[in-house]
Parts: sequence; structure tokens; C-alpha cells
Amino acid sequence: MFIDEAQRKEDAGRFFKGIYDMNLPDKFILSGSGSLELKEKIHESMAGRKRMFELLPVSFYEFAAFRTDYRYEDRLLSFLAHDHMYTVSLLDEYMQFGGYPQVIVASSAAEKQHVINEIYQSYLIRDISFLLGIEKTDAFTNLVRVLTSNAGKLTAVAELSTTLSISVPTVKNYLWYLEKTYIIHRVPPYFKNARTEISKMPRFYFYDLGLRKFAAQEEGVGAARDGFVFENFVFLLLYEYAQSSFTPVRFWRTKSGAEVDFILDRGTTPIAIEVKYTPLREPVIGKSLHSFVQRYNPPHAYIVTKEYMREIQVGSTTIHFIPFYFLPEVL
Repeated sequence: MFIDEAQRKEDAGRFFKGIYDMNLPDKFILSGSGSLELKEKIHESMAGRKRMFELLPVSFYEFAAFRTDYRYEDRLLSFLAHDHMYTVSLLDEYMQFGGYPQVIVASSAAEKQHVINEIYQSYLIRDISFLLGIEKTDAFTNLVRVLTSNAGKLTAVAELSTTLSISVPTVKNYLWYLEKTYIIHRVPPYFKNARTEISKMPRFYFYDLGLRKFAAQEEGVGAARDGFVFENFVFLLLYEYAQSSFTPVRFWRTKSGAEVDFILDRGTTPIAIEVKYTPLREPVIGKSLHSFVQRYNPPHAYIVTKEYMREIQVGSTTIHFIPFYFLPEVL
């Protein structure tokens, strides 16, 4: 039995616990657009009686399969590698409009924008106004907008507080709700030596690139901006992999300024991943990645590109330059 908006049932946790304990031969699937509200209402009462599923926006691979009418579903990577121009066009569309299902099936760019606007306004008015108990969402909206331009950068709560003229506790509260309602994801730093490696400020990335672009009120495209969006896109690829492999995603930055975009934290064998949006014609490795390789000697490191592919050796580490669509395949 499917029950949508289950969080609206008064005392939902105890109600469904009672049904479960009747030992009926039925399976109940509870869903709700207010994910935080649903989890809060059933979490304690249903301990040991439930399994939670995250239904995230459509992934790039699901999107590509849909766009090609599922003709290449069993060999999608081969198709993406073969028709590079079409693959880049899919990437551009996904980076611009994201992965919400209703947005993907919309027939025109104008209709996609309209749907994203409806999702954004509904989120602010229904979810956030209710959850936070506020009528004016200006400060919250401004925080989201600041985060769109700060995605992938070190984020200091005190700096956000000063920029938005709201208290530090309020900023922390808003960030918590943004995380719990699947708008942003916090990426903490990777470090072994707290003296030389920054261990406090996180980075944030958006779960949906279309919502990020809409909140940023961006028009057109730009190389620098698209580079940050591409980094957010690669994070989504890594996050999907991390969920299935239980591998935390981190970033690395030292107090001297060296940084690597992503680290897959596999304990004693971390994997460094750099993102390069600008076209490459030769295997260029930055000083930061060299620093990480020298310090940790990982067996493999990856530089994710739009199309460039090559392998080189740096000490005992193999550096793989790979197009973005191959990333989940090689990890």
C-alpha cells in the first residue's frame, strides 16, 4: 500500500507502528514531499520496523537514457563515448535544468523554467515557512542565493552571518534545514594532520543544478561559472557512487592553500579527484594534486574532464584523465 503525504496523519509514527504490530501480510510505502517532517514523525516510533530510502533527483545517466528513448540503456557508456557532441549537449542541458522529473519531461526551456519556479516557490512557501515558522523568507532566500555563488568554496558561518545581517545561530539553523530538505549537501574536509590541513570549514554543493541556477538568478552562461557548476555536477556523480559504496566524499585543503576538489575517503587508500572544465590538450597536473600525491602516495588519482583521456605516472601513483561519463565506471 502506498500512502503519500504520510506526515499529515496526526501522530503518524504511533499510527503506523500500530499497523505494523498487527502483523498484517502487507507492505506499506510511506512518502511525503516534506521529507524532514515525515522522518521526524515516524523515526522514533518506528525504530526497527522501517527502512528509509532517499529519492534524489534523476541522475545524469537516467536522464541520458530517457533522452535516448532507452535505446542504449544496456550500453549507455559506449554510446556517450561514441557521440561526444551529443553527450556534451546532454551535459549542458543537465547543468542548466537539473534532474527534477517534471522539469526533464517539460517540452520547452520556458516550460522547464516555469516548473522550476513552481518547485522553488512551493518549497519556500510550504516547507520552509511551515518548518521554520516564519512568514517572511527573505533572509532564507538570500542565504540560498549566496550559497549558489559559494558552491564548492570554503563556507564560514560567521561570514554568512555578516553578509546577510542575521545571527550565527540563525544561519546554522537555516543551513541545517537546507541539508535536511535535500537542497544542499555538506562536504567536510579530509585531513590527517590538523596542524597543516584545514579541519573546520566545509563546502556545500546543490543536489539539483536547475534549482541552483534558478536561485542564483543567472542568465546565460560563462566559462568560470560553468566550471563551478561542472564541479557540482561531478560531486553528484561521486555522491551517487558514495551512497552505494558507503565511501565518504571529502575535499582536501592545506593552510598553505593547496587543495584538491574531492577525496574519496577509503581509509588508508584515499582517492584524489580533480575537476577540469576547460579543454585539455596535454596532461597538465597542478601543484596541489602533486602535493597530495607526494603526501599520501595513493595508487590512483583522477582528473575529470569533458572529453580528454590519458594516463600518466607520478611516482607510484597513476593519474587518470577521464571524461566525466566514465567516472563511476572506473572508481
